[in-house]
Amino acid sequence: MSTIISKTRETKETSVALQLNVDGEKNVSVTTGLKFFDHLLEQLAFHGGWDLLLQANGDIDVDDHHMIEDVAIVLGDALNDIRQSRSGLTRYGQRLLPMDSTLVLCAVDLDGRGHCVTDLPFTREAVGGIATEMWPHFFKTLASRGQFSLHLKTMYFDNHHHLIEASFKALARALREALNQNGNSINSTKGTL
Repeated sequence: MSTIISKTRETKETSVALQLNVDGEKNVSVTTGLKFFDHLLEQLAFHGGWDLLLQANGDIDVDDHHMIEDVAIVLGDALNDIRQSRSGLTRYGQRLLPMDSTLVLCAVDLDGRGHCVTDLPFTREAVGGIATEMWPHFFKTLASRGQFSLHLKTMYFDNHHHLIEASFKALARALREALNQNGNSINSTKGTL
């Protein structure tokens, strides 16, 4: 069942417009003004099997923080809408993802609670002109707004670019599994999430 979710966010710092279909055909167009961020969002959408149209602009001349955080808010809100509108979700998803000499583990639970644990042991301040501290913040904001539990663990790595990209790809594959519909019942012994 294909559902297109549209979301916008307007602040004094950024303007974000998003259209998301998680049952898409990998039609992806992303513009944030931060080329490395665009690349990562494209990877997320492609490996998630999504159609994603995202247009954002803002004060990236000041800092990368507002853009990355606000995109995470809007994308998380869209994922939460999808999570709430679907019945019979697989709920859990996981992926062990290699990228050359890097290996990342990602697990998600669409539990409605919003929790995030990351183990991303960066030793550089920035990659692609973006502060590495922003990636744990992106994942935390995404999980909080998306109301799902997200765990990312670095098994090992030798390249910061690969560590970040593998994290996005692993998340994409884990979400793809978790968002799969396998019936009409709620995947919980409680009968509710």
